Amino acid sequence: MPSVPPVPPTPTTPTSPTTPSGEAHSTARPGGADADLAAVWAVFTDMYEAYLSGDRARIDGHLDPEATIWDSATPQLLIGKPDLDRIRAGRPTAEGDGGGPVEAGLTAYDQVIDVFGELAVCRHWVRVDYHDRPSALLRNTAVLRRADGRWLITHLHEDQQGAG
Repeated sequence: MPSVPPVPPTPTTPTSPTTPSGEAHSTARPGGADADLAAVWAVFTDMYEAYLSGDRARIDGHLDPEATIWDSATPQLLIGKPDLDRIRAGRPTAEGDGGGPVEAGLTAYDQVIDVFGELAVCRHWVRVDYHDRPSALLRNTAVLRRADGRWLITHLHEDQQGAG
């Protein structure tokens, strides 16, 4: 009597999407350890506090000296601290002196942070409040690297999304 092949099991619907080769992969975000997530977010909250207080050295302490930056007010990619300082030097300093708007506050929120070993990616929004004009919304994405136990921004992409 011929052998009867076993009935194949009923195919199951994968719980994870598959790659083109058919391998399953997780849909879970990498996230990170609570301490790393808090440390990455602290980079931004401290940097915005430093900005409002005019503490450029403190801001720069969060940036890799060779960081690349897409600044919301500048069309070209800034490469390193010399480019950033050149753009800073050309910015207006006070509304009353015919300069640009003066910020009354910065509020960072809705952060999404993922840590991949010694690299992290942080996405968040910033509402910029001004003394005499409507608020603005900025969308930010940053790549950070861990160096000597602290996180440094190696790339920052900031663009304005309209009024807040």
